Amino acid sequence: MEGEFNMDIAAVKDYELERYITDIMLDIGVPAHLKGYHYLRDAILLSGKDMEVVSSVTKLLYPTIAKHFKTTDQKVERAIRNAIEVSWARGNTDTFEELFGYSVSSGKNRPTNSEYIARIADKVRLDFKSM
Repeated sequence: MEGEFNMDIAAVKDYELERYITDIMLDIGVPAHLKGYHYLRDAILLSGKDMEVVSSVTKLLYPTIAKHFKTTDQKVERAIRNAIEVSWARGNTDTFEELFGYSVSSGKNRPTNSEYIARIADKVRLDFKSM
């Protein structure tokens, strides 16, 4: 299939990197009991390894995650969107301000799935480069 993204999530995982992403997600307020939490963590992990996938979340990122979790692309997208909505409403506004430059308290709409994933993945990538 043209443009297929063939990165195995299991091969990408690095415990330290996964722990760092988990800490950020918990600080932002993504509840760990949501399916979207796990999908989002893998999306950030994959995007941090290859930022190109963020430019094509519907054709590359969601299908890769769906395959790993044995679900559909649409369910992955919806679960991630729900996790972001919950974190936007309940999360740490200071962390949102730091990461995105705005938060729910500034009256702006929540970031899109791809904006959210890309911004956190970029932070993770830059933080790990500086270590």
